[in-house]
Amino acid sequence: MEVDCENCAGCCIDWRPLSPHDEHERGGARDPLDDTYNLVPLTREDVRGFVDAGLADALRPRLWQDDSGVEVDGYTLAAIDGRPVFFVGLRKPEKPVAPFGADPTWLPSCIFLDPDTLQCRIHDADLYPEECAEYPGHNLALDSETECERVEDAFGGDRLLDDTTPEGLSGLLLGPQALGSKVFCYPDPDDLDGVVERVVSDDLTAEDRARFVAAAAAGSPGTVAINENAFADYRDRALDADSWVSAAIEDWDSHREDSPNPGLAEQVEEDRGAPTTPGWNA
Repeated sequence: MEVDCENCAGCCIDWRPLSPHDEHERGGARDPLDDTYNLVPLTREDVRGFVDAGLADALRPRLWQDDSGVEVDGYTLAAIDGRPVFFVGLRKPEKPVAPFGADPTWLPSCIFLDPDTLQCRIHDADLYPEECAEYPGHNLALDSETECERVEDAFGGDRLLDDTTPEGLSGLLLGPQALGSKVFCYPDPDDLDGVVERVVSDDLTAEDRARFVAAAAAGSPGTVAINENAFADYRDRALDADSWVSAAIEDWDSHREDSPNPGLAEQVEEDRGAPTTPGWNA
């Protein structure tokens, strides 16, 4: 597997406004409540790593609708044993980016994407999510279209240079084996009154996000069980997270009416402690 990521970041941004294309994420049996594009599912160990690093404020949940599930806030949620199902991904605020040779524009982008270099700020760190590290390996293993190929179709060029499925991929965690490892269950749907509506309106609070982070971190692989003591501890630690991420997201929001300038990333993110990226010449 070999890919050309320079000036792309197609798997890290919502590039739908730049080119009409099929909505591949909305083709399944269950619709996500949010409209975030390419939300990468984190493993339980990924989630714990972000909490330990004081970066729980970089995380957000995804829930789905399912007519056979449990009702909260007027939405019927996918559930197992009456417990809403969710996974945890990385927040995607709007940033000024210029992928594929386009002019800079405001697009939802992974919080760890440097909008200037279009490189990941944690690519070489232990925190780099497993799914990101192996992308698009799992797609190739499943003979599923990759984001690289979608970018090629929309903008031309070669992004997927070698489509050989790499050896040593982690487990795909599909179906029952994903439970408690990549797909989690929230223990009490009554706790989510008002929260689900904020998921839909993209207005989650820090406390909302901390609930789901804690439920994922305190889960047990293969079961819906939650360690209650661990849940309380992870929730408190997630709530205490006040990293450069939160301040940067607020700052990006304040610039939304300005002309998109990727160079703002230095003052908005790096001056607050975000790791730098080496650039493509490195």
